[in-house]
Amino acid sequence: MAKILDSVDSRTQLVGENRLELLLFRLSSTQLFAINVFKVKEVVKLPALSAMPGSHPHVKGVANIRGTSIPVIDLRRAIGFSPSPAGGDANLIITEYNRSVQGFLVGKVEHIVNMTWGDILPPPKSAGRNNYLTAITRLDYQGMSQLVSIIDVEKVLAEIIHYNVRISDGVLDQSLLQAMPGRQVLIVDDSATARRQVRDTLAQLGLEIIEVNDGLQALQLLQSWCDEGINVADALLMMITDAEMPEMDGYKLTHEVRSDPRMRDLYITLNTSLSGSFNNAMVEKVGCDKFISKFQPDRLVEVVQDRLRDLLG
Repeated sequence: MAKILDSVDSRTQLVGENRLELLLFRLSSTQLFAINVFKVKEVVKLPALSAMPGSHPHVKGVANIRGTSIPVIDLRRAIGFSPSPAGGDANLIITEYNRSVQGFLVGKVEHIVNMTWGDILPPPKSAGRNNYLTAITRLDYQGMSQLVSIIDVEKVLAEIIHYNVRISDGVLDQSLLQAMPGRQVLIVDDSATARRQVRDTLAQLGLEIIEVNDGLQALQLLQSWCDEGINVADALLMMITDAEMPEMDGYKLTHEVRSDPRMRDLYITLNTSLSGSFNNAMVEKVGCDKFISKFQPDRLVEVVQDRLRDLLG
């Protein structure tokens, strides 16, 4: 099974090119699902699990992987299907999100496909607000056109792990509070869960939040403001963008903003659940100003305050 991830080391070459690699897997015999390979540490056959009394119903148990205890989430059950059956094609996809490691119990793991974010589309609005997808795509697979559903893992995890947006004592700089109300922040993220976390954190500061679902929407919005003669670097305190998004990822969005003289000075913060060491390198490569791992309200507030201090001199 480890061979399925042999190409992962080359994935960094895709970043900045608006491309991604998806790991395809099944939760049933028919439908294909996927997550971004960036989030995947390894894939193994499902080992024996130890029970966790009192744990969330979606947590199947704990797996011991080379001496490390990893919680295992039944992904079928977490997104509203019946619990996964035991045995057969059961596999464990071990992932790292938001500085935590967890395993997702899935069925058969297929292989990795290389795609462009332009081929990744938001789920249809008719799917409703409570679906567990960030995006969909269609590809030719095994001789036929198949729909692939990309799981909103952040939503899955947020329903299991409580992410508190309360700002810790001592983090707020009281001298800056009067300068914050009315200042605008643009949030760019395809996950409604992630947008809500950022919005609820920054709303405590009195900031005005503008939200869009993907990088292409953000770029078109910024371009329209520029066409109206608005200096976006002055109008926005900052733009906070995810890395992975349908149609245009956060790296490509940043590159496009930096390439346009009308908005190249916009302050951009990359806010992603991807691994910090990799993203720190990409921040420098594409020209972001800051990188924050997701679901760190205190760190988010500190970045906003640092930016405001710079503006106020």
